[in-house]
Amino acid sequence: MNDLKKLRNQLLDILSLHENKELVIVCVGSDRSTGDSLAPLVGKFLKEVNLKRFIVYGTLEDPIHAENLEEKMNSINVKHKDAYIIGIDACLGRLSSVGRIDVRNTPLQAGAGVGKNLPPVGESSIVGIVNISGFMEFYVLQSTRLSLVMSMANEIVELVKSVDEYLSEGVAEIKKAMEHKKKKYFYISKGRFRKWLGLV
Repeated sequence: MNDLKKLRNQLLDILSLHENKELVIVCVGSDRSTGDSLAPLVGKFLKEVNLKRFIVYGTLEDPIHAENLEEKMNSINVKHKDAYIIGIDACLGRLSSVGRIDVRNTPLQAGAGVGKNLPPVGESSIVGIVNISGFMEFYVLQSTRLSLVMSMANEIVELVKSVDEYLSEGVAEIKKAMEHKKKKYFYISKGRFRKWLGLV
């Protein structure tokens, strides 16, 4: 189990300077490999949630992977100019790190763990270490346990949902404060006008 509260705070710290921008999540991976299906699973589950602040790309049905990454990112960048993009992907690491989820204030380097040279995705990233690195990476990804991948996908979904709720509540509070300020200004202005007319 990962410390979702800690991960949530890390992601909120990263987003604190960008929360006024459009927020886009790009899930990179393929459903043809168990380990690499982590991000498409996350994308599928997030699409089923009523997120208010995040727009999600990359699902089991419409995956973003090595073959179409550049094309998909070009399309996303055209649709969401000046958006803040978070990349999500699976990766390989040390045995002691398997199952760990990291929030990183760096672009996603998709495919780096299996020797692929792909363009970076976004400004920050969420990665899940699904298996060990160092030997036959493609086979290792394909033989990753589905139960682990599902568990990690659910944790990342909960992480994103909690951040989305926090950011949405913040926007609601700001709107409420602005509305209160407008009403207060209206009542003050109305009072001054009545005084000017000699009605008070």
